[in-house]
Amino acid sequence: MTMSLRLTCLCGKVSVELHGRPTARANCHCSSCRGFYGTSIFAATAWEADSVRIGGGVGRTFKHPEKQLTKTFCDVCGEVVFGTNRLEMRVVPNALVARATDGKLDAALAPTMHLFYRQRVVDVSDDLPKYLDGWDGPTYTP
Repeated sequence: MTMSLRLTCLCGKVSVELHGRPTARANCHCSSCRGFYGTSIFAATAWEADSVRIGGGVGRTFKHPEKQLTKTFCDVCGEVVFGTNRLEMRVVPNALVARATDGKLDAALAPTMHLFYRQRVVDVSDDLPKYLDGWDGPTYTP
């Protein structure tokens, strides 16, 4: 499914346009995402770089001091509008997408897996596969 979505930060100064479809849809439990985004589970979609554009305003970018991660955020309200991972994919928080779609994620954007579940700080009870590391490795079995 190809889509086109326009998302905005909390204050509306910075907008992001998504075109096409996400490459991955996941709940990430890795310590890098937890620390960088300040959450116990980072729910997001990953997009090819050319599928994500800043539409309005100018976001500021912060580069992780040690890892190949950046996040682009609004310099007024501080909300992260997307991150960039080590594969140069744009990682868009599901909270931002859900706000733009009346609080619910379309099935085409809903997470399909858990990544780095070995590093979790919170157990999750759902039917999604829970990859202990990346999505090409072994899965968690209770």
